[in-house]
Amino acid sequence: MSDVPPETSAPQEDGNAKPYSVSELAFALKRTLEDAYGFVRLRGEISKVTHHSNGHVYLTLKDERAAIDGVVWKGQVRGLGTRPEQGLEVIVTGKITAYPAGSRYQIVIETMEAAGVGALLAQLERLKARLAGEGLFAAERKQPLPAMPAVVGVITSPTGAVIRDILHRIRDRWPCRVIVWPVVVQGEAAAAQVCAAIRGFDALDGTGAIPRPDVLIVARGGGSVEDLWAFNDEALARTVAACTIPLISAVGHETDTTLIDFVSDRRAPTPTAAGEMATPVLAELKALVGDLSARMHRCGGRAVEDRRGRVAAAERALKRVPDLVRLAEQRFDIVSGRLAAGLARNAAVHERDLVRASARLSPLLLQRPQAVQRQRLEGVAARLEPGVRRGLERATERLGALAKLYASVDPDRPLQRGFARVTRADGSIVHAGAALASGEAVAIKFGDQVTRQAVIEGAAAETPAPHAVAPKPAKPRPKAAPSAQGDLF
Repeated sequence: MSDVPPETSAPQEDGNAKPYSVSELAFALKRTLEDAYGFVRLRGEISKVTHHSNGHVYLTLKDERAAIDGVVWKGQVRGLGTRPEQGLEVIVTGKITAYPAGSRYQIVIETMEAAGVGALLAQLERLKARLAGEGLFAAERKQPLPAMPAVVGVITSPTGAVIRDILHRIRDRWPCRVIVWPVVVQGEAAAAQVCAAIRGFDALDGTGAIPRPDVLIVARGGGSVEDLWAFNDEALARTVAACTIPLISAVGHETDTTLIDFVSDRRAPTPTAAGEMATPVLAELKALVGDLSARMHRCGGRAVEDRRGRVAAAERALKRVPDLVRLAEQRFDIVSGRLAAGLARNAAVHERDLVRASARLSPLLLQRPQAVQRQRLEGVAARLEPGVRRGLERATERLGALAKLYASVDPDRPLQRGFARVTRADGSIVHAGAALASGEAVAIKFGDQVTRQAVIEGAAAETPAPHAVAPKPAKPRPKAAPSAQGDLF
C-alpha cells in the first residue's frame, strides 16, 4: 500500500518518475508506518528516561540486540500503570510513527505495565550483593581524603569537557599539580584502561620523575546505562577497592549510579564537585588562618590583661615590703638574743655530765687490766723461748749439713784440685778418651773457670805405653748424706 499522492505517481512525458521532495518522502513513510503498525505490543528494558518540562516523557526501549525510541505524550503520562524508570523491563502498547525532522522512527506509548527488572540491572544487582557481602562497600575500609593534596591524579578522557571542568575548578581553588591519565570512558576497552590507570598511579613510589598523587579522581560525563556500563565492571570495582590512594568516583551526573560509586572512598555527584572535594579553597584557608591569628592575639591580650589585674589585686592585698623586712628583722633580733644564753646553758649541762662521768673514772681501772695482760704475755714468752731456741739450733744443724752436701757434689770442686772437665760441642761430658774421634772438637774447662777449645789428634791406644806413669789412685769419696739429688755427672 502506498500513500504517495496520485498526482505524483503518474509518469512524466519523458518516461521517468517525478522526483519527491524530502518532506513528501518523510511524511509518506510516516503514514506508511502508522498504517502498517497502528497498534503494537512491545516488551523491552527502559533506558534514557527524560521527563521534559512540557510534561512529555522521552525514553528508549531496548533488548540485547536493538533499541527503539519512545514517547509518552503529556495526556497519557498520568494514565500509565507503571512509572517509567531506567532499567525497568516493561510491556507497552502504542503505534509506530516516524519523526520526519530527524528521519527516525519511534513508538508512541499509550499504556505501560511492568514486566520485571531488566536483565542488565538484575545482573548488576547480583554482583552488587556479592561485593557487599565481601565487605568492599564497608565504611570502615574507606580512606579519608587528604586535607591539602600536593598532587591530584585524574583518570578521564583528555578530549571531553569533563577534564576542562575539573582543571578549571582546581585551578580556582587550590594551587597544586594535576596529572591526567588519558583513557576511553565508554565501550568495551574502557574498564581495562581505567583499571590500568589506577594500578599505574598506585604503583608510583614518588622517587621518579612523576610524583605519586595524594588523591585520584575517576571522572566521566553523564549518559545512559549502556554508556556508563563500563564502570559497573567487577574487575574495575575490585581494582578501586584495592587502591591505596584515596579515590573519588565522579561518573555521570547526580542521578547516575555505577558500581565504583560504592567501592570508592568518596562519590561526587558531578566531575566539578569531585574537584571541589579533592581540594580546599586557598582563599578560605588564608582567611581562616588570619582569623585564627587574630583570635590568638586577642586571647593572648586578654590573658595578659587578666594576669595583670590579678597581680594588681594581689599587690593591694599584700603588705609593703619594708614592713615584711622589718618584721623579719625583729624576729631575727629576738632569736639571736636568746642564742647566746642557750649556748651557755647547753655548755653548762654538758659540763655537769662530764664531771659526773669523770668522777667515776680512775687510773686503776686501766692499770689493772694492763697488769693482767702483761703477766699473761710474760708467761707465754717464758714458755716459747726454749722451744724457739731448740728450733733454731736444729735448723742451724740442718743448714750446715746441707752446705757440706752441696760442697761435696759441686761439679766444679774437683777442678780446684787440678782436674779439668772435657765436653763435646753439644755440651755432653766426655767420660772416656776412647769415645773421642780424631779431629773432634772439644771444650776443656779448668779450675779458674776458664774454658779452652781443643781438637783431638791421633787414635786412642789400646794399652798404655811402658814409660807411662800410672795415675794415682783416686781418693775415696766421702759418703754423702741421703739426698733426693742424684749424681750430677
